[in-house]
Amino acid sequence: MKIILIGYMGSGKSTIGKALGLLVNIPFVDLDSYIEEKEKQTIHDIFKTKGEVYFRKQEHFYLKELLQADGPMVLSLGGGTPCFINNEKLLFNNTSYKTVYLNVSVKELADRLLIGKASRPLISHINSLEEMQEFVGKHLFERTVFYNKSEVVIDANKDQKTILEKLVMMLF
Repeated sequence: MKIILIGYMGSGKSTIGKALGLLVNIPFVDLDSYIEEKEKQTIHDIFKTKGEVYFRKQEHFYLKELLQADGPMVLSLGGGTPCFINNEKLLFNNTSYKTVYLNVSVKELADRLLIGKASRPLISHINSLEEMQEFVGKHLFERTVFYNKSEVVIDANKDQKTILEKLVMMLF
């Protein structure tokens, strides 16, 4: 089985994905890291040198590649992945994997993202908590329609142990 973790940036997809993979002995893949490895460039540099359109096309290509790969996998996606280039059709119309939305509040996301904003191209320019909450709120409003198509929705405002216990109960 493939387990696909979906949610806004900062929702814990990579952290929870790694921990879940270890817990249930399934390989973990972070789509952004996979893209960086394949493109031999950081996401930040891809955005900077080739633009978002190029990035989204490559993201779609590598997502298809991973979804078609044999074997089980815990896969964490980028926050925008479900929203671009018909990725929605790839993600939500297949019974060979389960999609999981890690739902985190705007306030919690803004708090988390303000700390690590330098490594995230879409928010590196934001300087205050109020600006971050506005930015996150707007994007989350636009993206939630995609995220909510996930088979499983988890309240990820909780601690990692609680989230993992709930995921294991719901998925296995």
